[in-house]
Amino acid sequence: MPSIELHAAQRDELETIENLMQFYMYDFSEWLPLKLGEHGLFNIQPKPGYWRNPASQPFLIKVDGELAGFVTVDDDIHIAGAEFNIGYFFVSRRFRGQGVAKFVASALLSRLPGQWQIFHIDANQTAQRFWAHVIPVLTLGKFTTHQLQVDGYPCTSYCFTSPGHSPPSNLS
Repeated sequence: MPSIELHAAQRDELETIENLMQFYMYDFSEWLPLKLGEHGLFNIQPKPGYWRNPASQPFLIKVDGELAGFVTVDDDIHIAGAEFNIGYFFVSRRFRGQGVAKFVASALLSRLPGQWQIFHIDANQTAQRFWAHVIPVLTLGKFTTHQLQVDGYPCTSYCFTSPGHSPPSNLS
């Protein structure tokens, strides 16, 4: 198993996350009508307001010391009572299928105990399979699902309470 690290991104690392957003948007262009700009980049706006929100918590993912992706936690809640939401979750294709995303999800739930909402657009079948497999394991089967529309797209939301537990040893 590779050495996986999840660490809170510092202010000087937010540009790295913004750069990785291009790859995130590229992946999402399979399911959403996202367009490339005339310079070959997706037209995403910088997110200074998002980063300044105290509830927004960006994290970088490294595998064997190499940058492998990012994840953000925020308070963009669609289900009443939830405290935490995964805003963005991106693992570079090279590191997919190696347990990285499951490690990251587990580490986040360990680090941030409380009421969670995790949702995915239904058209993203990879996310659908991943969360349908991981959520029952991480919550010991104690969760609810909700169908909702987010920005006009059908989505599935998982809601549960994470009591927190001892984080994995290579969580920084």
